[in-house]
Order: sequence, then structure tokens, then C-alpha cells
Amino acid sequence: MRITRERHEDRERASHRATVAWAIPLGVVASLAGCRAEVAEVDGAFYDGDGRAVHCAINLDDAAGNTVESVDAALDRALERGEVVELYAHKPGVTVPLAKLEHVLAAARDRGLAFVTYADFAAGTDVRPGLALSFDDSGVPNWMSARPLFQQYGARVTFFVTRYGVFSDDYRAQLRVLADDGHDIAAHSVAHYRAPSYVEENGLQAYLDDEAVPSIEVLRRDGYAVTAFAYPFGARTSELDDALLAHVPVLRSVSFSLQGAVSPCPH
Repeated sequence: MRITRERHEDRERASHRATVAWAIPLGVVASLAGCRAEVAEVDGAFYDGDGRAVHCAINLDDAAGNTVESVDAALDRALERGEVVELYAHKPGVTVPLAKLEHVLAAARDRGLAFVTYADFAAGTDVRPGLALSFDDSGVPNWMSARPLFQQYGARVTFFVTRYGVFSDDYRAQLRVLADDGHDIAAHSVAHYRAPSYVEENGLQAYLDDEAVPSIEVLRRDGYAVTAFAYPFGARTSELDDALLAHVPVLRSVSFSLQGAVSPCPH
């Protein structure tokens, strides 16, 4: 039997409360309490032109606790080392203040960093140094609220879309506007299930058939050249990576720190 919606929602709430649980033993987290990794110290969130297929991004939302000073230091590192720093958020004006978002966009522009999409990574375009900024889930009206900022700073971003199959006509029209502005549209699963849990209970092929591949294909049918897939909650395995890379050339996980424990982003 496949995971029911009620069981999934319970797990999703638990994942939001303790996102690192899938990657890091709780004992390790406890032993590292009191220290925290700065954004600029998370090597896995910096792309150095190595052609990797699995990327990681750092959470810009306020709940993640990453300050603008920490992000500024990461932008400085990207400039100095010729790297692309990868950041993500969810709902501009809700999970990340518009003022914070504007600060990041202005800081990237003022440093002369390129705005990089995951389609650029997939194409092998070398646009270092730069900032790859992405937004997850289904907050299309919130994404549209940030459109004036994107236009003001000449920013190109990636939207990793989930639940596209149940979008209203209005949501689809707004997403098309963003795509026409030059932003990248990519996949983020059908219903935002945590991939390793789904695979554990239903099998790898079930996850591909139910969650991953349909989320890619429904966007492609509407004319989006989907070249990337972002894991819900960043939860992934090498088995999932291998299977999904048969459908898109680029995957995105997340890098996060909690009391000094840092997710093991592939590099």
C-alpha cells in the first residue's frame, strides 16, 4: 500500500520541525550544540565549474537563521574564488522578507555576480562567479510579488514547482509570465512527498512513476524545457540520484546547518 495523504502530512510536519533528521544522527546534532556553520563555510553549496549533476542550496528563509551578513560573506567568497553560490527560499514576503530578498539581489549585482539558473547548469554554461537563486513549492502569487525586484536588479531565478497538476488557470498564467521574463521553470515533485520515505514504503519505481516523472512531464507538456528536479526537503539517496538523472541532467538538494551540524551535500 502506498503512503496515504494523512501519513504523508504527519511526516511533512515532522520534517519541517527537524529537517536534518534524514541526514544527520540526532546524537551528532546534540554533540555539536552551540556552534553554527556560516553560509560561506558550506562548501557543497558553491559550484566551482566541476560539472556536478547534484547541487545543493542554502535556505534564505528567515526560519533558517542565515543572516544577511552571512549571505554577504558567501557572495564575497563566490566573487573571490570564481564560484556560484546557491541559495533558495519559498515565499517572498512570507518566508523571506522582500527587504532581505532585495538586499541579496542588490548585493549580487553590486559585486558583478551573474544571475544563474539551473538550466544554465544543465547546459554547461560557465557563468562564474554568480548567484543561483531558486524558489520552491507552489507560491506563485508570492513569486509574482517579487517580480518588480527581479526586474529592477536584472535577476534570473529558478522556480521549482510542485503540485502543478492542480494549479488554477490563474496560477498557470502567472507562472507563464515569470517564464516569459526569462526565469527557469523546473520540477519539485507532484505532491511534495519525502522521497526516501516513499521509496522505503513503496519502492523506487513507485516514486518515479507517482511523484518525480509526472511532475517533469506535466510541465514539459505545457512547453517548459524542464532540465532540473529539486528534492522535497532536500531528502535524497544515491539510488534516487541515479534514477532521476535518467530524466533530467541536474538535481538539487539542500544544504543546511542546525546547531553546527551541516548536511552532507555531494561535491
